[in-house]
Amino acid sequence: MVQVAILGYGTVGSGVYEVLKTNRDSIKEKAGDEICVKYVLDLRDFPGDPVEEVLVHDYEVIVNDPEVDIVVEVMGGIEPAHTFAKRALEAGKSVATSNKAMVAQCGQELCKIAREKNINFLFEASCGGGIPIIRPLYHALTAEVIDEITGILNGTTNYMLYKMSTEGSDFDEVLKEAQAKGYAEADPTADIEGHDVCRKIAILSSIAYGKFINYEDIPTEGITKITAVDMKYAKELGMAIKLLGTSRREGDQVYALVAPYLVGPSSQLYSVNDVFNGIFVHGNMLGDAMFYGSGAGKLPTASAVTADIIEEAKNLHKNVTYGLSEENMQLMSVDNVVGRYFVRFQGTEAEAESVFGPLDHVMDQIEEGEIGFVTGQMSFGEYQKKAEELGRIVQMIRVKD
Repeated sequence: MVQVAILGYGTVGSGVYEVLKTNRDSIKEKAGDEICVKYVLDLRDFPGDPVEEVLVHDYEVIVNDPEVDIVVEVMGGIEPAHTFAKRALEAGKSVATSNKAMVAQCGQELCKIAREKNINFLFEASCGGGIPIIRPLYHALTAEVIDEITGILNGTTNYMLYKMSTEGSDFDEVLKEAQAKGYAEADPTADIEGHDVCRKIAILSSIAYGKFINYEDIPTEGITKITAVDMKYAKELGMAIKLLGTSRREGDQVYALVAPYLVGPSSQLYSVNDVFNGIFVHGNMLGDAMFYGSGAGKLPTASAVTADIIEEAKNLHKNVTYGLSEENMQLMSVDNVVGRYFVRFQGTEAEAESVFGPLDHVMDQIEEGEIGFVTGQMSFGEYQKKAEELGRIVQMIRVKD
């Protein structure tokens, strides 16, 4: 019997407990052994809930119990999650987590300890909720040289942008609606400012390119500056605005970026709407692959965590090949990244052309006193210089080609 302790009985923790109970027989068959929840750690009491039988309030009970083989960290946040995960690994217990903040900030250290202890630190649920992506990157795509990963990695912002597009609502209105439906937190900063996506693309890119990428090195823009007027221009272009986390190999360098993009119908990400997530991967031999599904939610996320528990149960005293590299990657400056840009400008087409050269898709009927256009290909550094020279730019959104 494999004994498990769950840290946190919130949305995901209660989901993991439910999956392990409901699918007990199937999980036993797949793991080759029965997996039993010995402890659930939470500061709260849950009168009348079956979890009362295994509920504890003191982490020392768990970390000092030699019968506990696997610790499941689903508390969220950096501390005390990091300290608890680290102590569990140091005590010889494998750890499974859905905590993207902890993995992005502390994952390199925790993977190193797991390797040294010949146990495992797994985090499938940290990047796409119920979407399997980390395991495919390690196993199914192991023969590939990954050239690009681009994803809609946050259901809250995707829902908000979709509502703004389809209903013509403004940002503040859809944010309140998202909060009322439970899609956005009372403090939505991590979502709307792009921090959540930044951590996820850092983790995925670290796996794809084989060296650790620090999320703090990734330029990050959120969706707070996107307006209902921007959505009108997007519709006129036949495109959709999406918040993307993207990284791409350029020769022997890699860049990473989080920002709103205009995405056209030819992209697989164009039709990823509402609270759904989609992750596009390009390999040099495979070509394009797309992973789509529920990026959050109690049971989808719990299912991914449970898959890690099963993997660890099958490899109790053997470190599997997952993990984050101890070698760090220096990212290429996004100033050198070449692309096209949608621009809203308070002036005339002639003025804009005098600085940017030939323009595509010039629109002058959307908003009085301004035009919208798409630039030709240029580096972001070039764009910034031209934008400063032109002045009176109301908005810029990158175009995903």
